[in-house]
Amino acid sequence: MTTLDIAADGAPSISGGPALAQERRLVTAIPGPRSQELLDRKAAAVAKGVGHTAPIAAVAAGGGVVLDADGNSLIDLGSGIAVTSVGNAHPKVVEAVQRQAAQFTHTCFMVSPYEGYVAVAEALNRLTPGDFEKKSALFNSGAEAVENAVKIARKFTKRQAVVAFDHAYHGRTNLTMALTAKSMPYKSGFGPFASEVYRAPMSYPYRDGLTGPDAAAKAISVIEKQVGADNLAAVIIEPIQGEGGFIVPAAGFLPAIADWCAANGVVLISDEVQSGFARTGAMFASEHFGFTPDLVTTAKGIAGGLPLAAVTGRADIMDAAHAGGLGGTYGGNPIACAAALASIDAFETEGFVERAAELGALMLSRLGALQAEDPRVGDVRGLGAMIAIELVDPATQAPDAALAGAVARRCIAEGVIVLTCGTYGNVLRFLPPLSIGDALLNEGLDVVAAALAAEVSA
Repeated sequence: MTTLDIAADGAPSISGGPALAQERRLVTAIPGPRSQELLDRKAAAVAKGVGHTAPIAAVAAGGGVVLDADGNSLIDLGSGIAVTSVGNAHPKVVEAVQRQAAQFTHTCFMVSPYEGYVAVAEALNRLTPGDFEKKSALFNSGAEAVENAVKIARKFTKRQAVVAFDHAYHGRTNLTMALTAKSMPYKSGFGPFASEVYRAPMSYPYRDGLTGPDAAAKAISVIEKQVGADNLAAVIIEPIQGEGGFIVPAAGFLPAIADWCAANGVVLISDEVQSGFARTGAMFASEHFGFTPDLVTTAKGIAGGLPLAAVTGRADIMDAAHAGGLGGTYGGNPIACAAALASIDAFETEGFVERAAELGALMLSRLGALQAEDPRVGDVRGLGAMIAIELVDPATQAPDAALAGAVARRCIAEGVIVLTCGTYGNVLRFLPPLSIGDALLNEGLDVVAAALAAEVSA
């Protein structure tokens, strides 16, 4: 396996794609006048419900930076929410997209099949956890993949109930809103939601103090009492929760849930939309925890920025749906499939899995030192390049959402894109592109530390 070409300053060699200087550069305040012009147009033309985090007009991105219309270069610690893991405009992705677009842009796989879709399915069947026979189906978004995984599980088991967990996020469609735990901004005012969805307590070591087996026993007790195994089609869980706060379950929690599902004929769905494709220092996060799901949902990092999602899993479960029961006009679009094959090639041959682990070690070291100095950093957690800090009142450990929001806004004003998350809104999450260099990441973390320190007297 080849590895990323890392220079002495820790910056990966970037060939092709946008030739962007890998630096933080502020030539105007954020937003600058050209960005503000676009934001004004957005306010007039785009529905208010579509928000944004960074008040900029992006014009180019690559490596570890995003360039705006005013010439500002911002360090990217968000990757478009874990999407551009191989880096924006990765040359293999660009070439594959250009080649496919020149051949054909759409036939609808359900009308006229093409090789790209089949090749992506073959790759997913090979890469996802489990040594059993697998099959895949392709869709457009993570939420659509989750909806279809539930459909498949219900068809296979001939049961209706589905269990999700506290702090879960699974999407914004009607069923996935029901599965999602957090009300604002995802669910408030949008009900009624899909029925036969139940919630169990999640292992949250920082806040519950339970061992993995004890947390699993608590969750299983709730499931058995409030749902009943005989009624349950599926349990869906994120191996590391994303929007819920990058919560890493205690050791033993996920295997115990998996064992209970297997013993009771319940389909276990692993939602790897945010944690999949090298993000955690393994190709899939479930590999870290010693369990094998029946179905895996993927999206985000799968196609280098193009919209694509999938459900992959045990062939007998995947084949439960009747012909015509799965699909969608754009599902497995040929251009997105070409991008996915190029991205998967990059993940497998350019050392991105190993690079994620290196980035994680760097972030955990820097953020752990910050925690030792500042009691408002209640917890540092995550795996690979999926790391977070939870900000709290140091006296009570109560979540401090105001502090998290203020730090994120200050970072963006200083040229570093940082995202918040968490049920309580008090978590800063770090999802850098795996193509970012050490020097740029360290500079971004310097800005985060300075922003947190600046909020002491705010």
